[in-house]
Amino acid sequence: MIRRRSTPWIHKWSRPLIGAIAGLGILNTGYLTYEKLTGGSPVCTTPENVKGCTDVLSSPWGTVFGQPLALFGLLAYMSMLILALAPLAFKSGEKDSKKNLKQIENLTWWFLLLGAIAMSVFSAYLMYVLAFELKALCWYCIASALFALSMLTLTILGRDWEDVGQILFNGLIVAMVTLIATLGVYSGINKDGTVGSTDGVQQIAAFSPKEQPNPEFGWEITTVSGEAEIALAKHLIQTDAKEYVAYWCPHCHEQKLLFGKEAYQIISDNIAVECAADSPKGKPQVCRDAKIQGFPSWIINGKIYGGVQNLEELANITGYTGLRNFKYFR
Repeated sequence: MIRRRSTPWIHKWSRPLIGAIAGLGILNTGYLTYEKLTGGSPVCTTPENVKGCTDVLSSPWGTVFGQPLALFGLLAYMSMLILALAPLAFKSGEKDSKKNLKQIENLTWWFLLLGAIAMSVFSAYLMYVLAFELKALCWYCIASALFALSMLTLTILGRDWEDVGQILFNGLIVAMVTLIATLGVYSGINKDGTVGSTDGVQQIAAFSPKEQPNPEFGWEITTVSGEAEIALAKHLIQTDAKEYVAYWCPHCHEQKLLFGKEAYQIISDNIAVECAADSPKGKPQVCRDAKIQGFPSWIINGKIYGGVQNLEELANITGYTGLRNFKYFR
């Protein structure tokens, strides 16, 4: 009597596990996409003086072809979910022949493998950017990279691959194509994080104070406003927006630098609220009543937007329709 070899547990459960991980990826990237498109800020806790998730999503690497990077991640995870679970759905149909089911399983395994390789290579590049270019901490980004690596591991171990050489060859081709495409997409970003100089746009780097702030105004604003910055500042007054700041807050100064000296003077005179108790302009009770927990914070249409906001984001949130050739971004 010949005993049939038992199927390894990982072969039985690899597809459901890949589907479950893809589902977590959908929740992760779906949340980030929603927050980005609605102008919100994702919940993200990081150590003091360390860039967080909002900084990453607002950086040049956070947008591809004018759309949030998280949106493309969402589409990728949805594709992986469908590829992982499709054969399981076919198994429940009595009319499906074993031959057709086998073909579907083989085809989807290959697409799962190639997709997982592409996502892992792209995630590895983003982890490099996160660590060495942005020097930021984004838990959502790290989670997404772990999801991609987990799916790749399960795809490789989740079945008996007959031709290992073909896996290596195809995997290498996909990895090279993914890396070349990624470098091409981000080719316009310089090493310092600025976008190419053709349009004159400059990135505001993380502010590291070298002197004590003045309790009346903080640090001197060194950037110069353009017409778009001044127009947006006037628009924010009309929308009854409020900005809550503390003179000693480096991130508040970064927000000021985005507007430039002339435009931020308009903000300061009309809608900025100083929250530091030791400032001559301080209104700490007003800030407590507004439930402000961090600086800077914007309240627009009754909603709190925490952290430094790029002017493009403020324009989108408030329905600004004027000039948008903003000179600075973060």
